[in-house]
Amino acid sequence: MVTVEGLDTRPADPLLHDLDLPLTGTFFAQGFPVSIATNSRDVMEAAAESWGSYRQEFDVGTIELHIIVQPQGGLAPEPVFRAQRHYFSVVSDRDNYAFYDSSTMFAACFVSETTAADHDWFRYYFLETMVYMLLAQRYIVPVHAACVARRGSGVLLCGWSGAGKSTLSFACARAGWTFVSDDSTWLLPDVDDRSAIGRPHLARFRDDARVHFPELESYISRARPNGKLSIEVSLTGLPNIRTALRCRVGCVVLLNRQAGALRAQAEAIDPSGIVERLIRERQSYGNEVQARVEATVRHLLDVPAYRLTYGSLDDAVNAIGELEHVSTV
Repeated sequence: MVTVEGLDTRPADPLLHDLDLPLTGTFFAQGFPVSIATNSRDVMEAAAESWGSYRQEFDVGTIELHIIVQPQGGLAPEPVFRAQRHYFSVVSDRDNYAFYDSSTMFAACFVSETTAADHDWFRYYFLETMVYMLLAQRYIVPVHAACVARRGSGVLLCGWSGAGKSTLSFACARAGWTFVSDDSTWLLPDVDDRSAIGRPHLARFRDDARVHFPELESYISRARPNGKLSIEVSLTGLPNIRTALRCRVGCVVLLNRQAGALRAQAEAIDPSGIVERLIRERQSYGNEVQARVEATVRHLLDVPAYRLTYGSLDDAVNAIGELEHVSTV
């Protein structure tokens, strides 16, 4: 083929396949490596907001993200999430969408400048969603539970929405426990010690949490992208709160909050009911992932389980501390 010197012979690129992504960086989502290439400083800033406080904890394959930000388009509407086999999609509109492949741990995302500039919105619906869903295909098993620890032994606090997982986990931390997570805990598959990891640098509370915790009075309630009002608190700004990324689960507590309960009462129960509930709450990612989820969560059958009925947070904290497993740790 003969070319003329200085003539651009590159093929047309209407698919943006060869678009230059000059900004790159590696972040660690709760310790797991994530490599990002993008053309937007907003994307890098948003990633730092999500994971800038974490260092590498796990020597596993890296999740790779290509995030292209374009000038056209408005703020992304709430997207639709779909999956078939190992392919996933997040679609808001023609200017805001993403797709990813769990077999290669690669994701690509196209969003408008307006969406990228709204860091909370972009993180909630695109950036963190892509990473956490990919991690859930291979490296983690998320469960709907808070987690606190004493001398390295963790207590999973389970219950329906509104049972008090976030407030009770923070109340335990104020009483000297170690805070691991407030609402979602990740179990690690393929390990024998029932390891759990959390998001210990951040806690979210319902708007009425100031009633229980006066130190939150100065924090402003904000509407999250899902429309729920919450108070978001960086725990690094609270020096009396101890945090840890990881612990070993030693027991499970099912919360039964009842207004007006005179004193907190804990009774030993069969853990199988809690285990089956945690499995049912998981969304389906297919048979292979589901088998790993069930095998991992069923490890909790080997730990003591309790039902805690309580009205007062202080009473609940004391009752958890008096549980046979916890008090002898």
